[in-house]
This record gives sequence, structure tokens and C-alpha cells, in this order.
Amino acid sequence: MTTENTKPAKTALIDKDVTRRGFVKGAAATAGVAIGSGAITGFPTIWAQNIKDVTLRQFGTGVSNINAVADKVKEDLGFTLQMTALDSDAVAQRAVTQPNSFDIADIEYWICKKVFPSGTLQPMDTTKLSNYDKITPIFINGKLTPESVIAQGTAPHTVGFVESADSVEFAAEPTQWMTLIPTIYNADTLGIRPDLIGRPISSWTELLNPEFKGKASILNIPSIGIMDAAMVCEAMGEITYGDKGNMTVEEIDKTMAIMIEAKQAGQFRAFWKSFDESVNLMASGEVVIQSMWSPAVAAVRSKGIDCIYQPLKEGSRAWGGGIGLAKHLSGLELDAAYEYIDWYLSGWVGAYLNRQGYYSAAPSTAKNFMSEDEWGFWMEGKPAQGDILSPDGNIMEKAGAVRDGGSFEARMGSVACWNSVMDENRHMVRKWNEFIAA
Repeated sequence: MTTENTKPAKTALIDKDVTRRGFVKGAAATAGVAIGSGAITGFPTIWAQNIKDVTLRQFGTGVSNINAVADKVKEDLGFTLQMTALDSDAVAQRAVTQPNSFDIADIEYWICKKVFPSGTLQPMDTTKLSNYDKITPIFINGKLTPESVIAQGTAPHTVGFVESADSVEFAAEPTQWMTLIPTIYNADTLGIRPDLIGRPISSWTELLNPEFKGKASILNIPSIGIMDAAMVCEAMGEITYGDKGNMTVEEIDKTMAIMIEAKQAGQFRAFWKSFDESVNLMASGEVVIQSMWSPAVAAVRSKGIDCIYQPLKEGSRAWGGGIGLAKHLSGLELDAAYEYIDWYLSGWVGAYLNRQGYYSAAPSTAKNFMSEDEWGFWMEGKPAQGDILSPDGNIMEKAGAVRDGGSFEARMGSVACWNSVMDENRHMVRKWNEFIAA
């Protein structure tokens, strides 16, 4: 990318923003600008000359560490974003134990609950983000609408704010300081192969139905998998949880006893940890019902194989993620990171994520980068007027298709629980590992 191509986009952004920020201290210091001389008009050019030398190291799960985003950052903002994709457990471990190995942590909110108190991330000043007010209220107060009931588990807003710039204590109400700037979320349910099942599926109980012995699967990430297990056990009427997202020792033991019994009876064909594993299990027909992510279902369908992301009467399990900044980040790199976050919320990435079957944390800006037909299909539950394409141009759905689960309001309005970290997390992980090893 040449300087000539990066200057105009960056200059426009800084000109608009210079009053809000005052000035970008890191860039000014790097360039040796005499702010007091009144030569502020030269600042954007200095930024553009220096920003190209910045490299920010981002890591997170494969869900949102997307090469196309890094390429677009280079094009629009001028700096380099290096991305590393890990599984959820590795993300949590790295964020705590290797704080100098990254600049940006793209993590889920249940991971944030484990990570942020360690002090390896810095609270983020929401006044530095021009798109902050575009963030959906799910991440601010936990409610899709004012009438919504807050779901069980680690709802993002409960770990989304801290009291001050130096705090590691989660705040009970929204403050100026966020732990993560939200970026992505979804409501998860079961994926099924209707062509191989041959009848309607409407309940989480079906995951343990002996009819699917040897053809079921559940994801092997303890903090997430146990939430699916809890949805199954509660739907079966075996357990009534006080809070599925924060089980007692007794509730954990009863849940895992039911899962171990099913495993020993041969219910599960496999356990998966990655997106690709879930796609391959379903596409091959080895599995006909399993924990699944919406884009994974779409990936199976893109192969010409019948696969459905099945809405269930008991509701869905939701998850959300966001961008956190390393404690060590400062100066020009910190300013570049804030620009990146604000850019992330400005619409291009949101539209990209929506086209994959996820949701943007700033829906109104994403809409500006989607066609009316795309927005109608992905967000409003309307039948597609033409073929629906993936971000890379492949046909995901044919004209006339309706999104599984319907509109954004219908899907996110049916959330029963969020991915969570429990008070009894260590005990839960031990019991989960006993289940996998049984």
C-alpha cells in the first residue's frame, strides 16, 4: 500500500476527530511536532507518514481473526495488523500468562471474566470512540429491548465496564471505561442434517435421543460445552438450575453424570473444538445432530448439503466477543489501536460479520455496507430476493431462502443463557474432563 493511497482516508478521519481527541499525542511526539506553534494543520500528514510503520499483534479465536480484516485495515488505516488464531482455552491462557506477546486481544466475554482481573489488559476510554453510541444495548445494559429479560450466565454487560482507568473490578453500571469494545456475537443452537434425520427437531433433548446413538456430537470447550449440556438436561426435566451460567457443585455433578451415562452408552460420535471439525463431521454425515455455530451450518450448505441451524423451543445459548488492549500499549501504537477499534465499529467489518451469519455490535453502521436484500435476509428474517453471497463471493443461500431462526430480534430475543465462567469453574473443568475421558 503506498503512502499516497493511505493518506486521504487517514487524513479525513483525523481531521474530523482532531477536536474530539485534542491531538494524537503519540504521533505528535514521534514526529516532533510543535503543537504549541499552532501548526496543527500539518498533523494529519505526519500521522500518515508514521502510522505505516506501526504493527499491532492481535490474537483470538478463528471466528473473528480474519485475514480480510487485516487487509482492509492496511488499506483504510495504513498500519499492519498481524493476526493469530487460537482455540478459546489457549486464548484465555495466553492473555494472562504472555501479556507482552500481543497488543490486541480479540476475546469472548466469558474469557474476559477470567482475564481482566489479572491486570494484563487496560480499560478503554469510550469518549475516544465516535461510534460508541452505535453499540447495541445488549452490551450496555444486557437488554435487546427495554422489556427484555436479562439471560443467565456471563451476560457481556456484567463484565463490560470497570470503575476507572486503573480498575480491574467490574462495574455494576455502565461507566466511561470498558473492558472490551464489543464486536461480534450470536445465538447458538443445534445444527442438524434434516435429510438424514427425516423428522422435525424442536428441543435440546434430541441431542441425547438414543435414536441418534453414535451420530451426535458436542463441542469440547468446557465453559461452552457445559452450557449446551445444561440446556439439554433442563429440557429433559432432569435438572432445574438456579443459574445455568453459575452452577452449584451439585448441579455440575448431576449434569456431567447424565452426559457420562450418555457417552458410555455410545451416544457421541466425536467431540469437536474447531469450526472446521464441526463442518467436516456434519458434511460427512458421520454426525446428524450436534452443537454448532451458524456460519459452520452455512459452510456445510455451501457444499450443497442439507443442513439447518435449528431453532429450539427452550431458547438458545449466546456468546459475544470484543477487542481488548494490552496493558503495555501506549503512544502511537495505542492511538492506532483506538483508531482500529472505532473503524471496526464503523460498518465494513460489521457487514462482513453479518454476511457470515454472526452479528455486528453496531448494526446501524453495518447496514450502510449491505444491500437491502442482504439486510432483509440476515437481519429482518425476510426471504432473499436474490442469491445470498458469502464475503468471498460464494453462494450461501439461494433466492427465496429465509434465515434459520428468523430475524435478529427473534434470534437474539430467544437467548436463555450466555457462555459463562462459573464460581466453581475448576470443579466444572475436572468433571468435564472426566466426561471426555469416560
